[in-house]
Amino acid sequence: MENIFVIGVGLIGGSFALDIKAQNSDGIIYGIDNNEDHLNEALDLKIIDKKADFEDLDKADLVIIAIPVDATLQVLPKVLDQVSDSAIVFDAGSTKEDICLKVKHHPKRRNFLAAHPIAGTEYSGPKAALHGLYKNKTNIICEVEETAFKLQEKALKLFSDLGMRIRYMNPKAHDKHIAYVSHLSHISSFMLGKTVIEKEKNERDIFDMAGSGFESTVRLAKSSPAMWTPIFEQNKTNVIETLDEYISNLQHFKQLMEKGDFEAVYNEMETTNHIKDILNGIQ
Repeated sequence: MENIFVIGVGLIGGSFALDIKAQNSDGIIYGIDNNEDHLNEALDLKIIDKKADFEDLDKADLVIIAIPVDATLQVLPKVLDQVSDSAIVFDAGSTKEDICLKVKHHPKRRNFLAAHPIAGTEYSGPKAALHGLYKNKTNIICEVEETAFKLQEKALKLFSDLGMRIRYMNPKAHDKHIAYVSHLSHISSFMLGKTVIEKEKNERDIFDMAGSGFESTVRLAKSSPAMWTPIFEQNKTNVIETLDEYISNLQHFKQLMEKGDFEAVYNEMETTNHIKDILNGIQ
């Protein structure tokens, strides 16, 4: 019988718990969260079996850390201090370089696997947890060579059982690439939402006109600021670089509009249409 500890019982941690329960009916899932209401909710929803404290981690076989990345920097070393030599610990944070550096010299670095499952929704909390959230999703693993072989095998088997695809990447490259394909998307969504909200103060009917295009583009603006602010802070350099490039493209598009060069506007969009072929190729 395995003891599985989930630190952070919201969307990410809760979804792991649900799928692990479905795969491993003999396992006991313990929840640790600084929000007592979340723990009670997770119990009621049968996401976890029992509440726990950090002092209980010495009996853990598996620990999943699914909390904001700034909190992970503080919590991960304490978790490694507590766990036994046979326990595997992995995180699910959207930044990797600072987290890997934080435990680079920890005596139990071999017990930690740095992971980033690229999955989620705009919702948060235990009620947001979903069965099958990770099926066919990519999981980025960083510094796999720093994790004890038997322990990385255990984690990789779990990811495979949940239907995940694995990619290996160094932490610095991960943070640079994820700034383009995830972090910039969230900033764009937040700022589009801000722009429309500010305009809506004067034009009360504007949201009645919002179609599916607006809804899908602004969806990420419903994401948790408590989660995303630390991500932007930890990946500040890469995010600023992507914003510079994005703003430059927006300014260029605006200049084409101002000049009335709609042939160039058409060509810009037609060239970018190629993204559908790229995305179809990785489905």
